[in-house]
Amino acid sequence: MQAVRVRIFGQVQGVGYRQWVEVTARANGLTGWVRNRADGSVEAIFQGTVVQVQQIVADCRRGPISARVSHVESEEVSFDPALAASFVRLSTV
Repeated sequence: MQAVRVRIFGQVQGVGYRQWVEVTARANGLTGWVRNRADGSVEAIFQGTVVQVQQIVADCRRGPISARVSHVESEEVSFDPALAASFVRLSTV
């Protein structure tokens, strides 16, 4: 299993980006969370197989049709068993 923290920048708030991430992650069997950040970016933790995680990171570079992604930063993080049950949308930080 792999875990990755992702930050997505651009026009990604107020366009349904978090909802799109949540639906896409769940549909592909990933666990973790997604949230808006006060700086206008979106942050997420994705946990799943290497293939699943690589695919959603690639998908995040495109996002939903209403978003305009300028760039995506990602880093591998430790797998957290506490996040392994589901994928959730969190409040803005």
